[in-house]
Amino acid sequence: MLTIHEIKPNIQAVNFCKDFLSSDPKKRYVVGKNEYSKSIISQIEIEAIIDDFTTDTTYLDKPIIKTENIPSDSLVIVAVTIYPFTIRNKLSEMNIRQLDYFAFYEHSNLDIIQVKVWASFRKDFKNNKTKYLWVDELLADAESKRIYNQIINFRLSGNLAYMEGFTDRQKQQYFEDFLDLKNEIFADVGGFDGFTSLEFIKKYPDYKAVYIFEPELENMEKVKANLAQYPNINFIQQGLSNKKQIVKFSVSGSASTISENGTIEIQVDELDQIVNDAISFIKMDIEGAEGLAIEGAKQTILKNHPKLAISVYHKANDFWKIPEQVLSIRNDYDIYLRHYTEGVDETVMFFVPNNKM
Repeated sequence: MLTIHEIKPNIQAVNFCKDFLSSDPKKRYVVGKNEYSKSIISQIEIEAIIDDFTTDTTYLDKPIIKTENIPSDSLVIVAVTIYPFTIRNKLSEMNIRQLDYFAFYEHSNLDIIQVKVWASFRKDFKNNKTKYLWVDELLADAESKRIYNQIINFRLSGNLAYMEGFTDRQKQQYFEDFLDLKNEIFADVGGFDGFTSLEFIKKYPDYKAVYIFEPELENMEKVKANLAQYPNINFIQQGLSNKKQIVKFSVSGSASTISENGTIEIQVDELDQIVNDAISFIKMDIEGAEGLAIEGAKQTILKNHPKLAISVYHKANDFWKIPEQVLSIRNDYDIYLRHYTEGVDETVMFFVPNNKM
């Protein structure tokens, strides 16, 4: 059963924030070159950015250094939200004092940005608690319920301790044993560079066909290069939605998204109108447009009863809105939940046909 724990003050985080904000700016460092570190830099002076994976030497006029070069008396904010435990453990081995961005946001009292959909999630949870309880009852196994419980408490409290035990499993993402995948016709919606389709092909070489949707030209060229040697691959340079139209698109790597502020235009259409094949497995990770794409795949879902793997971490209400939408089309699905990083990203809800209708 979903259990919401009392939110208690994190005394260690409170004390760290006091020390960090009152310390010599030359002792203050932030891990990560992203929107969260930018938010911190806009509020206070720091000495440098820590990033082991970039060739850049500066960010926002601040020098970028490697972890090995952090002074021993430094105070460090870990502003990386995908693998915070990996960084925490590395800094701990160096005896560097540190705090994750989630706790820093909660306790620093600075006007920095909140993590993705958290502010609206807390409001949505308060207004729709019965729906969250409903989803908990729907989940098909104990592991799904545990993950659901931990992520909700993490979002409500900002306490990273709720994410203890999660690891980076993105190579296994979408391909769980309970799906029982074999001889599939796979729709990879949000193909990016083709990584997911390539992993699918490696794991399930008996596949019948792959339809990979990627609207951005440069990404599609990478997809074609990465999958050129494999048979029965259908490259579709369009996005999926609930109707055929031209929309603005913001290009940002794997986080590219439909946006009114987009710098390019792309074509989107309904899955029902594009593919006549009997699709048996659909994966969607399209940065918040999943609901529209499901609407445009209604007839495919009704007719083919495909297995579904839908990302549910982009919008505040995804946890209940996505299952409500899918089950309104067909209610003969078992629902599972899995999470594939140490932090906020890559939560996937699976819909597995149960043939009860």
